[in-house]
Amino acid sequence: MLKRLLNLFTSKDSSKVSSAAPNGAIAIPRDQHNISRKNISQAAIRIIKQLEDSGFSAYLVGGGVRDLLLGNHPKDFDVATNARPEEVKRLFRSARIVGRRFQIVHVRMGREVIEVTTFRGHHEDTSQHSSRSEDGMLLRDNVYGTLETDAMRRDFTVNALYYTLKDFSVIDYCKGMDDLKSRTLRMIGDPATRYKEDPVRMLRALRFAAKLGFNIEPKTAKPIRELGSLLLNVSDARLFEEVLKLFLGGSATATFSLMREYDLLVHLFPGTDTALKAGDTLGASLVEQCMINTDKRIRADKTVTPAFIYAALLWPALQQQFQLLSGKMTPAQAWTQAATNTINLQLTRTAIPKRFLIPMREIWDLQQRLPSRLGMRALRTLDHPRFRAAYDFLLMREAAGEALDGLGVWWTNYQTATEDEREQMVKEVARQSKTGGATKPRRRRSPRKPRGDAAPGGNE
Repeated sequence: MLKRLLNLFTSKDSSKVSSAAPNGAIAIPRDQHNISRKNISQAAIRIIKQLEDSGFSAYLVGGGVRDLLLGNHPKDFDVATNARPEEVKRLFRSARIVGRRFQIVHVRMGREVIEVTTFRGHHEDTSQHSSRSEDGMLLRDNVYGTLETDAMRRDFTVNALYYTLKDFSVIDYCKGMDDLKSRTLRMIGDPATRYKEDPVRMLRALRFAAKLGFNIEPKTAKPIRELGSLLLNVSDARLFEEVLKLFLGGSATATFSLMREYDLLVHLFPGTDTALKAGDTLGASLVEQCMINTDKRIRADKTVTPAFIYAALLWPALQQQFQLLSGKMTPAQAWTQAATNTINLQLTRTAIPKRFLIPMREIWDLQQRLPSRLGMRALRTLDHPRFRAAYDFLLMREAAGEALDGLGVWWTNYQTATEDEREQMVKEVARQSKTGGATKPRRRRSPRKPRGDAAPGGNE
């Protein structure tokens, strides 16, 4: 597929400028690119046409254009226009202006929400519509401009490509098509300055590189390690949303690897970073298993709860805290305090909404209950509303190499066993506990399929 696309880009004179090309831009005519209107959201097309019919300019822009050119099927489409946010809002009854640092408009059409942004302009430090922090971070950025200035204000060259419905050409100010062909992620402008304007761009660089399989251009990559601490200036709520984008986009495995390579993990998950750098190979393996399974589930259109992701990402930090406290208090007290310490540290970096924090804590606590199976304990654990996620987490721990004496197999069999078989399984656990035996439980010859999806993923 990629070779066919590259041939399409290069088979004709790619330097040809159509009559619709704005000053300073290259316009790639319809016969020299592979974007088809049938692959574009009809809601986005309707919005563009309504803006144009009202006398404004409007273009499809950003990741939607990039992904279409790569032969992918984007789910999100963004529109750029010279209409101001309040003018867009007047045109669409379902529109809503959002954002403080830079105002954008969300236009709802049916089930779709299309993001409409006004062309950005070059900001001046003295402008009443623009302000910076001492570190150079943009705090307010409602400065409007032209199509050309908007292209220069975007982050990466491959995200600064515009598709127009007027003649169906792709407009390129920043040689984004060249970088698309060479699979290169390149920052527009001075990378260090752009990262200081918005430190989240460092996370976006790693996320796009992982998602697209692109190489980060050396000048774009160089400042990331030294400027990573600027992420501490970003709100914890925004960083939580960025974490979800990093690990719930189908490329979590590659993203996590890049996070460690560029030493950004310390700024988002400091406890986990400390544990992994101290040599916690089991913890690293468990997180990697979580990333692999998350990618599989996302690509299979299955759900993954952030509670499960955070439970795995913070597990190495939890284990390190538990080991530090175990000699100072009872195991139960040490576990409770370790969980509290781990969560408190994490909340200094990213928010964790209660709807995810409570299930995450329950997944952890059930890891302590799963080995206790005597009497009615196994049945009560099975009936716990978070059992399924905890069971998936247990299987993931075993897949990571943790020696748990066949506990995962036991619980797999227990879920499908009859009442009499369950009673016998519990009696066998009791017998082994009396004799000190640690033999692995026998696997049933014809086990029925456990309820739900047995693949680890925490689809609660």
